[in-house]
Amino acid sequence: MMHSTLLQLDGVVKRFGALAATDHAQLSVRSGEIHALIGPNGAGKTTLIHLISGALAPDAGCIHFDGMDVTPMPMHQRVRHGLARSYQVTSIFKRLSVLDNVALAVQAHAPGSRNVWRLARCDSERYDMAAEVAARVGLRHQLQHLAGSLSHGQQRQLEVGLALATRPRLLLLDEPMAGMGPDESARMVDLLHSLRGEATLLLVEHDMDAVFRLAERISVLVYGKVIASGRPDDIRAHPQVRAAYLGDDEVAYP
Repeated sequence: MMHSTLLQLDGVVKRFGALAATDHAQLSVRSGEIHALIGPNGAGKTTLIHLISGALAPDAGCIHFDGMDVTPMPMHQRVRHGLARSYQVTSIFKRLSVLDNVALAVQAHAPGSRNVWRLARCDSERYDMAAEVAARVGLRHQLQHLAGSLSHGQQRQLEVGLALATRPRLLLLDEPMAGMGPDESARMVDLLHSLRGEATLLLVEHDMDAVFRLAERISVLVYGKVIASGRPDDIRAHPQVRAAYLGDDEVAYP
């Protein structure tokens, strides 16, 4: 089955002083796939996510999304075009309920939204949509719970819900399993797996079990350069990847 390219990075460079966080990075993400971006600490993965989302501007290179050159486009415009993200550190309104959190995300994406704090509360349709999104990420029974009272894993589920509420075509996930125990990680893997076909996912993750269970394609970033991209079996066997990141010992992933 042929997939069109949804995201294309060409020669993307980002420097912080003398440090090249991304060094002429090349990356292609196909529509509908779950694509994992892996690499050692300090490889530039989070910087690359910032560049794709619009949180940072590249010093050189181009970023194309759905055929558009979005390189000069600010983050909020990229969200409008269907590009959303989560963060390494959970970013939610902890003093609001789960339902209010998601309703605000729904309203912020609605055409003509102005005062989202006032409009979201009085719009029952938005709340119905918010309840559906919350249920979609496994929080059906926590709608009235304060977001700050949720477990760490549930807060990460909520953050995925906030991103889904913007109806993304591409969802950028920066270490969604960070800080989770085995049970919470398994629930997040199941959630992300259930999104296959609903949105394209670009996933930064250190949990190799999760990566090899989820990803259809994997790209490996080392010192700001993408040194390999391919199917999980190809990446697992790639000698340069094994030497730089996975290690030379035999690995057995599912």
